[in-house]
Amino acid sequence: MRIKILYEDKDILVIDKPPYIACHADQHTKKNEKTIADWVLLNYPKLKNVGEPMEVSYKGEDIKILRPGIVHRLDRETSGILLIAKNQKTFLFLKNQFKNHKIKKIYQAFVYGYVPTPKASLLTGKRGVINAPIGRSPNDIRAFTAGRGAKEPIRDAETQYIVLNRFNDTKNKEKKNDKIHQFSYVEIYPKTGRTHQIRVHLRYINHPVVSDPIYRGSYDKALGMDRLALHAKSITFILPSGEQKTVESPLPVDFTEVINRYLA
Repeated sequence: MRIKILYEDKDILVIDKPPYIACHADQHTKKNEKTIADWVLLNYPKLKNVGEPMEVSYKGEDIKILRPGIVHRLDRETSGILLIAKNQKTFLFLKNQFKNHKIKKIYQAFVYGYVPTPKASLLTGKRGVINAPIGRSPNDIRAFTAGRGAKEPIRDAETQYIVLNRFNDTKNKEKKNDKIHQFSYVEIYPKTGRTHQIRVHLRYINHPVVSDPIYRGSYDKALGMDRLALHAKSITFILPSGEQKTVESPLPVDFTEVINRYLA
């Protein structure tokens, strides 16, 4: 497993997670499937007891899954920035920043349809705001939902966004007006960190992430993206020294291919 290190010091490791790799094992990972946690244990064995293991029920038995130093997570198909603590003190320090919404993350995504330009406001500038509580889906055990119909526990969630571009996947003038050929390239700023938050909120405004395996609804996979078209572009956090640090992840190959094909 080749993992690119974007930043490292004695306390913190920031890596560029490739798509199709889970952060850590859970009840859904396949036997012998390699995860980011496996890579961490192989390359940084001293991190074995850093962080908090996850307790899950598997085949009627409660088991603990190691998450060595992993402070947050990205979905299996999501690419980009992942923050890892190299000692317990730093883990708790970073966890507290997440808890208090002090860490700023920026994502980019391709979504179905033309997302309208958000109305400017004094509070959010030109960013659109999706403010809808998120809870469990009543229809799919894997999924979450926003707004009406969500099952407990329901938690407040806010996502802001801007539209970077709108484009078609066809040169046929007649088909360009067909919604199935319309897409938007958006930048996203989650203000809270709920599971699947970005994916659920974009579905909530009827612009799900392209090729999302759970939330795309009746849309087919598109733009040549075989995976969820979501990339964690950057993260800004405070180092133990008190310095503010921003780390960025370059766009993955499949994103640049879409940009070169349709937006260049």
